[in-house]
Amino acid sequence: MLGVVSGGEAPYTKRVKQSSPAALRNRDPILEQLRQIFPMQGLVLEIASGTGEHVLHFAAALPQLTFQPTDANPASLESVRAHLADAALSNVLEPKTLDVCAEAWPVERADAIFCANMIHISPWEACVGLMRGAGHILSPGSALVTYGPYRFHGEFTAPSNEAFDRSLQQRDASWGVRDVDDVFACAESFGLRNEQILPMPANNHLLVFRRGPS
Repeated sequence: MLGVVSGGEAPYTKRVKQSSPAALRNRDPILEQLRQIFPMQGLVLEIASGTGEHVLHFAAALPQLTFQPTDANPASLESVRAHLADAALSNVLEPKTLDVCAEAWPVERADAIFCANMIHISPWEACVGLMRGAGHILSPGSALVTYGPYRFHGEFTAPSNEAFDRSLQQRDASWGVRDVDDVFACAESFGLRNEQILPMPANNHLLVFRRGPS
Protein backbone atom coordinates (compact mmCIF):
# COMPACT_ATOMS: atom_id res chain seq x y z
CA MET A 1 0.00 0.00 0.00
CA LEU A 2 1.32 3.43 -0.87
CA GLY A 3 0.61 6.63 1.05
CA VAL A 4 1.26 10.20 -0.03
CA VAL A 5 2.98 12.42 2.52
CA SER A 6 3.04 16.17 1.99
CA GLY A 7 5.11 18.83 3.67
CA GLY A 8 6.82 22.03 2.74
CA GLU A 9 8.10 20.44 -0.45
CA ALA A 10 6.33 18.52 -3.20
CA PRO A 11 4.40 15.43 -2.02
CA TYR A 12 6.27 12.13 -2.24
CA THR A 13 5.31 8.49 -2.09
CA LYS A 14 6.02 6.57 1.09
CA ARG A 15 5.84 2.82 1.56
CA VAL A 16 3.78 1.68 4.54
CA LYS A 17 5.72 -0.56 6.90
CA GLN A 18 3.43 -2.97 8.73
CA SER A 19 4.13 -4.93 11.89
CA SER A 20 2.70 -8.12 13.39
CA PRO A 21 3.06 -8.66 17.16
CA ALA A 22 2.62 -12.41 16.60
CA ALA A 23 5.44 -12.49 14.05
CA LEU A 24 7.73 -10.66 16.44
CA ARG A 25 6.93 -13.19 19.19
CA ASN A 26 7.31 -16.37 17.16
CA ARG A 27 10.17 -15.52 14.80
CA ASP A 28 12.95 -16.65 17.16
CA PRO A 29 11.40 -20.05 18.03
CA ILE A 30 10.75 -20.64 14.33
CA LEU A 31 14.28 -19.61 13.38
CA GLU A 32 15.73 -22.05 15.93
CA GLN A 33 14.03 -24.90 14.08
CA LEU A 34 14.71 -23.60 10.57
CA ARG A 35 18.44 -23.61 11.28
CA GLN A 36 18.18 -27.42 11.41
CA ILE A 37 15.82 -27.78 8.44
CA PHE A 38 17.00 -25.36 5.77
CA PRO A 39 19.91 -26.32 3.49
CA MET A 40 23.39 -24.90 3.99
CA GLN A 41 22.97 -22.76 0.88
CA GLY A 42 20.47 -22.06 -1.87
CA LEU A 43 17.20 -20.21 -2.45
CA VAL A 44 14.41 -20.15 0.15
CA LEU A 45 10.99 -19.15 -1.17
CA GLU A 46 8.71 -17.56 1.42
CA ILE A 47 5.02 -17.72 0.57
CA ALA A 48 2.55 -15.29 2.19
CA SER A 49 5.32 -13.04 3.53
CA GLY A 50 2.83 -10.71 5.21
CA THR A 51 4.55 -7.81 6.96
CA GLY A 52 8.01 -9.07 5.94
CA GLU A 53 9.27 -9.38 9.50
CA HIS A 54 9.80 -13.14 9.28
CA VAL A 55 11.82 -13.18 6.08
CA LEU A 56 14.10 -10.32 7.10
CA HIS A 57 14.75 -11.87 10.51
CA PHE A 58 15.61 -15.23 8.97
CA ALA A 59 17.76 -13.67 6.26
CA ALA A 60 19.78 -11.67 8.78
CA ALA A 61 20.48 -14.81 10.80
CA LEU A 62 21.16 -17.08 7.79
CA PRO A 63 23.34 -15.02 5.44
CA GLN A 64 24.45 -18.09 3.45
CA LEU A 65 20.90 -18.43 2.07
CA THR A 66 19.09 -16.25 -0.45
CA PHE A 67 15.44 -15.46 0.37
CA GLN A 68 12.64 -14.73 -2.07
CA PRO A 69 9.64 -13.12 -0.34
CA THR A 70 6.22 -13.31 -2.03
CA ASP A 71 2.62 -12.42 -1.31
CA ALA A 72 -0.67 -12.03 -3.16
CA ASN A 73 -1.51 -8.79 -1.32
CA PRO A 74 0.01 -5.57 -2.76
CA ALA A 75 -0.01 -3.92 0.68
CA SER A 76 2.04 -6.78 2.10
CA LEU A 77 4.56 -6.53 -0.72
CA GLU A 78 5.00 -2.82 0.00
CA SER A 79 5.52 -3.59 3.69
CA VAL A 80 8.23 -6.11 2.79
CA ARG A 81 9.91 -3.51 0.57
CA ALA A 82 9.77 -0.90 3.35
CA HIS A 83 11.36 -3.25 5.89
CA LEU A 84 13.93 -4.35 3.35
CA ALA A 85 14.90 -0.76 2.55
CA ASP A 86 15.72 -0.19 6.22
CA ALA A 87 17.46 -3.52 6.74
CA ALA A 88 19.64 -3.31 3.60
CA LEU A 89 20.15 -7.08 3.41
CA SER A 90 21.91 -8.33 0.30
CA ASN A 91 20.45 -11.85 0.52
CA VAL A 92 16.76 -10.87 0.18
CA LEU A 93 15.45 -10.53 -3.36
CA GLU A 94 12.83 -8.07 -4.61
CA PRO A 95 9.39 -9.30 -3.42
CA LYS A 96 7.18 -10.91 -6.04
CA THR A 97 3.45 -11.35 -6.41
CA LEU A 98 2.52 -15.00 -5.95
CA ASP A 99 -0.95 -16.53 -5.86
CA VAL A 100 -0.59 -20.12 -4.66
CA CYS A 101 -3.72 -21.14 -6.56
CA ALA A 102 -2.23 -20.05 -9.89
CA GLU A 103 -1.02 -22.80 -12.21
CA ALA A 104 2.28 -20.98 -12.84
CA TRP A 105 4.37 -19.40 -10.08
CA PRO A 106 6.88 -16.57 -10.66
CA VAL A 107 9.62 -18.73 -9.10
CA GLU A 108 10.62 -21.80 -11.11
CA ARG A 109 12.77 -23.57 -8.52
CA ALA A 110 13.61 -23.36 -4.82
CA ASP A 111 15.80 -25.25 -2.37
CA ALA A 112 13.28 -24.78 0.47
CA ILE A 113 9.86 -23.18 0.98
CA PHE A 114 8.49 -21.54 4.13
CA CYS A 115 4.83 -20.61 4.60
CA ALA A 116 3.42 -19.26 7.87
CA ASN A 117 -0.19 -18.68 8.85
CA MET A 118 -1.75 -19.04 5.41
CA ILE A 119 -3.45 -22.43 5.31
CA HIS A 120 -6.08 -21.54 7.91
CA ILE A 121 -6.71 -17.95 6.73
CA SER A 122 -7.62 -18.95 3.18
CA PRO A 123 -9.89 -21.43 1.40
CA TRP A 124 -8.82 -25.07 1.26
CA GLU A 125 -7.87 -24.50 -2.40
CA ALA A 126 -4.90 -22.46 -1.15
CA CYS A 127 -3.50 -25.51 0.68
CA VAL A 128 -3.96 -27.56 -2.48
CA GLY A 129 -2.21 -24.86 -4.52
CA LEU A 130 0.66 -24.67 -2.02
CA MET A 131 1.29 -28.40 -2.16
CA ARG A 132 0.93 -28.58 -5.94
CA GLY A 133 3.36 -25.70 -6.48
CA ALA A 134 5.85 -26.97 -3.90
CA GLY A 135 5.80 -30.41 -5.47
CA HIS A 136 6.59 -28.80 -8.80
CA ILE A 137 9.43 -26.40 -7.92
CA LEU A 138 11.23 -28.21 -5.09
CA SER A 139 14.04 -30.55 -6.03
CA PRO A 140 14.01 -34.08 -4.55
CA GLY A 141 14.89 -34.01 -0.85
CA SER A 142 14.07 -30.32 -0.41
CA ALA A 143 11.79 -29.14 2.39
CA LEU A 144 8.47 -27.34 2.60
CA VAL A 145 7.85 -25.93 6.09
CA THR A 146 4.44 -24.66 7.18
CA TYR A 147 3.63 -22.91 10.46
CA GLY A 148 0.35 -22.32 12.22
CA PRO A 149 -2.42 -23.91 14.31
CA TYR A 150 -3.66 -27.39 13.37
CA ARG A 151 -6.13 -30.02 14.50
CA PHE A 152 -4.84 -33.56 15.04
CA HIS A 153 -7.13 -36.43 14.06
CA GLY A 154 -10.20 -34.26 14.55
CA GLU A 155 -9.12 -32.79 17.89
CA PHE A 156 -7.98 -29.25 18.71
CA THR A 157 -4.76 -28.94 20.70
CA ALA A 158 -6.22 -26.25 22.98
CA PRO A 159 -9.54 -24.50 23.67
CA SER A 160 -8.03 -21.31 22.30
CA ASN A 161 -7.49 -22.97 18.91
CA GLU A 162 -11.09 -24.16 18.89
CA ALA A 163 -12.29 -20.62 19.61
CA PHE A 164 -9.96 -19.31 16.92
CA ASP A 165 -11.44 -21.76 14.43
CA ARG A 166 -14.95 -20.50 15.22
CA SER A 167 -13.87 -16.90 14.76
CA LEU A 168 -12.24 -17.70 11.43
CA GLN A 169 -15.37 -19.38 10.10
CA GLN A 170 -17.50 -16.47 11.26
CA ARG A 171 -15.32 -14.20 9.12
CA ASP A 172 -15.30 -16.58 6.14
CA ALA A 173 -16.93 -20.00 6.04
CA SER A 174 -14.15 -21.32 3.77
CA TRP A 175 -11.45 -20.59 6.40
CA GLY A 176 -10.58 -22.70 9.42
CA VAL A 177 -7.94 -24.56 11.41
CA ARG A 178 -7.04 -27.56 9.22
CA ASP A 179 -6.60 -31.14 10.32
CA VAL A 180 -3.12 -32.55 9.76
CA ASP A 181 -4.62 -35.73 8.29
CA ASP A 182 -6.13 -33.69 5.45
CA VAL A 183 -2.97 -31.63 4.99
CA PHE A 184 -0.78 -34.74 4.88
CA ALA A 185 -3.03 -36.46 2.35
CA CYS A 186 -2.99 -33.36 0.16
CA ALA A 187 0.81 -33.11 0.38
CA GLU A 188 1.31 -36.78 -0.46
CA SER A 189 -0.79 -36.44 -3.59
CA PHE A 190 1.87 -34.03 -4.91
CA GLY A 191 4.93 -36.04 -3.88
CA LEU A 192 5.54 -34.44 -0.48
CA ARG A 193 5.96 -36.60 2.61
CA ASN A 194 5.56 -35.31 6.16
CA GLU A 195 8.88 -35.74 7.95
CA GLN A 196 8.42 -33.85 11.23
CA ILE A 197 5.75 -32.32 13.44
CA LEU A 198 7.36 -29.76 15.73
CA PRO A 199 5.37 -28.22 18.63
CA MET A 200 5.76 -24.46 18.90
CA PRO A 201 4.67 -21.82 21.43
CA ALA A 202 1.03 -20.66 21.62
CA ASN A 203 -0.36 -24.04 20.47
CA ASN A 204 1.12 -23.79 16.98
CA HIS A 205 3.16 -26.35 15.04
CA LEU A 206 5.75 -26.50 12.32
CA LEU A 207 5.05 -29.19 9.74
CA VAL A 208 8.07 -30.29 7.72
CA PHE A 209 7.54 -31.99 4.35
CA ARG A 210 10.16 -33.45 2.02
CA ARG A 211 9.93 -33.72 -1.74
CA GLY A 212 10.26 -37.33 -2.76
CA PRO A 213 12.26 -38.66 -5.69
CA SER A 214 11.08 -37.64 -9.15
